[in-house]
Amino acid sequence: MTEKKRRPSKKRVAASKSPYFLQPGKQGAVTVFRRPAGNRIDAKLCGTMPSRAMALALVKQLERAESVVHDLFLEATDDGIEALEAVLEACRQSVTRRAPAIEAGVTTPRPAGKRRGRGRRRGSRRGDGAEPTEPADGSADPSAA
Repeated sequence: MTEKKRRPSKKRVAASKSPYFLQPGKQGAVTVFRRPAGNRIDAKLCGTMPSRAMALALVKQLERAESVVHDLFLEATDDGIEALEAVLEACRQSVTRRAPAIEAGVTTPRPAGKRRGRGRRRGSRRGDGAEPTEPADGSADPSAA
């Protein structure tokens, strides 16, 4: 009899590996590279930062930029290369502007009024019959009665 042909099971990867990697540089500096992709043979130099913390911040910034422009590192045209260099320079400048906060380990605070998500407010709202009531004797202080 014939056996059922089954599709091989796909192994799930817990977290995808970042295409960026770090290498130590001269005098304690750290160099950030991106792994080869597309028609590239060697890794792309993305920048050199004075500390590991700043290099990791650059990696995070580059991943965020690449998530918006997916084929950023794959373009081989002159315009694409110029755009890539402009994005790399903007990311480097952004990280160096935030350098004191990065070195101190401070994360950027969220504005106090903003909340994440679509959570709904719970509790009474106007118009649902839950109006505050005043004491019967008309005094403003309920403990005075």
